[in-house]
Amino acid sequence: MKPTDVRNPDYFHKVVDCQWACPAHTPVPEYIRLISAGRYADAYMVNWKSNVFPGILGRTCDRPCEPACRRGRVEEEPVAICRLKRVAADFKGDVSARMPAPATTRNGKRVACIGAGPASLTVARDLAPAGYEVVVYDSAPQAGGFIRSQIPKFRLPDSVIDEEVGYIIDLGVETRYGSYVSSLKALLDEGYDAVFVGSGAPRGRDLHIPGRDEAAANIHIGIDWLSSVSFGHITKIGRRVLVLGGGNTAMDCCRSARRLGGEDVRVVVRSGFEEMKASPWEKEDAMREDIPILNYLVPVAFIHDDGRMTGMTFEKVKAEYDANGRRNLVPTGEPHVHMECDDVLVAVGQENAFPWIERDLGIEFNRWGLPVVDEVTMQSTRKEVFFGGDAAFGPKNIIWAVAHGHQAAISIDTFCQGGDLRDRPPPDVTLVSQKMGIHEWSYDNAVSIDLRYKVPHREKALALGDIKAEVELGFDVELAFKEAQRCLNCDVQTVFAPKLCIECDACVDICPVDCISFTADGEEAELRTRLNAPALNLTQDIYVADGLKTGRIMAKDEDVCLHCGMCAERCPTGAWDMQRFLLDMAQVRPQAGRMEAHACVR
Repeated sequence: MKPTDVRNPDYFHKVVDCQWACPAHTPVPEYIRLISAGRYADAYMVNWKSNVFPGILGRTCDRPCEPACRRGRVEEEPVAICRLKRVAADFKGDVSARMPAPATTRNGKRVACIGAGPASLTVARDLAPAGYEVVVYDSAPQAGGFIRSQIPKFRLPDSVIDEEVGYIIDLGVETRYGSYVSSLKALLDEGYDAVFVGSGAPRGRDLHIPGRDEAAANIHIGIDWLSSVSFGHITKIGRRVLVLGGGNTAMDCCRSARRLGGEDVRVVVRSGFEEMKASPWEKEDAMREDIPILNYLVPVAFIHDDGRMTGMTFEKVKAEYDANGRRNLVPTGEPHVHMECDDVLVAVGQENAFPWIERDLGIEFNRWGLPVVDEVTMQSTRKEVFFGGDAAFGPKNIIWAVAHGHQAAISIDTFCQGGDLRDRPPPDVTLVSQKMGIHEWSYDNAVSIDLRYKVPHREKALALGDIKAEVELGFDVELAFKEAQRCLNCDVQTVFAPKLCIECDACVDICPVDCISFTADGEEAELRTRLNAPALNLTQDIYVADGLKTGRIMAKDEDVCLHCGMCAERCPTGAWDMQRFLLDMAQVRPQAGRMEAHACVR
């Protein structure tokens, strides 16, 4: 095999599985170590630099980092990465003095952001300190987009949104609330140098089956209903409620309905439980509040009595798979199921709506009605118009919108300065030894079996009695420290120097997971099968080093390495070293008042 080039930033980045999986590439182990050291403000700023909304995401993120967590290979559950992010936000204190200062002078470039959701706010946060005049348009009276309008207050209090949105607006961003952009052409005619579209996916899908028109008064589109609840326009619902759909919006609908008077609230899903798009913890929270989830039921009709909703009928289906593994839902032949209800909440998906974008502006759309957008630069087919978040690729999560916003901001900056958008700036990378002595490291490398600590919840009766009472109470300082200690520090890398190795095999003998092998070279597929422990995960690389005196190679399976440092402690020549890898993704550089994220290892 070709020896590993550890100078390539992507190599060790990929080994830090949690950071690699995060769309915004937040340096997760770095901020967790800061939390364990009680440095909450520092941990918050590390988060703020990359993901912009630590307090919001610490409550609502879809957590792509957690399935990738290395702790999940040692025991059943990963580190509670998301909830530790909230810890940094909850205990940080006043960090306003550590935020970037507004630009002292303008660079003469004007940028419009359509929509005040997470994607647009990220663009504004990155560009305003660099001297751009950024104007944010939104039809709502406050910024936040779907963060404010569609996430229930019992999951995300307004105070958290106000604070983190405020940090961005305070950078000198001009806001035009209550301003619906009805014509992109008219906006472009105002002379903006670039326009970013972060308007989200604002239209909920309807369900056109018999009875829809007759019972319309008691059938509500989920995301619109949640917005009405959020802004206080709706304060009650019928006693019996059916929620149609299996995503996170459906979970928010059913839990909100319980708090607005729904005594018999049920979620009805056409797919199986495991195939539901809702996050596992969202389903758990709904069931904890006595909301049953009924699967493999396809809506047939709304039943009404002279326009008054009385119930619904459903067809029972089952999953069958063809020779290619594709799933089909087929009727079981059993009698239809009838369920009584007073109201129905339809949460079967969202879609984009761009009636305000004229079709003669040179912006192409695909067959699904989405704009044709470059996935790297976020540029549309009209050079000065960029998209991001749900408006670009359909409904995802806040962290994806943030990632899109960072990339779009880089592109807008490059575009306005006349550069090549394909020439992306590299990340900042450091690799520093953690050696403090022969057997001492500047990080905690004790590996033990520690089960995941549970986040305390408000008592159910109290939670259901107040739609604004936050259900999850968050970790306290003691629980946060214990959970942070579960992190395996996978950003502290094992770095090997072949010239120092005497091939004594001491590292092989002491490795607790048999991930190190000294063996003859070979093709990767064959080599993986004859390591001390076969390397079965083909998505993770093998660390290969040649130059040994015997002509053998050192091969280490990065997939199972626990970064415990025992190989480096045992090595008599210092051929192994533990080096902390820190990667900061490139962003638009502010003019002045640059925020520095202080870092440490424990």
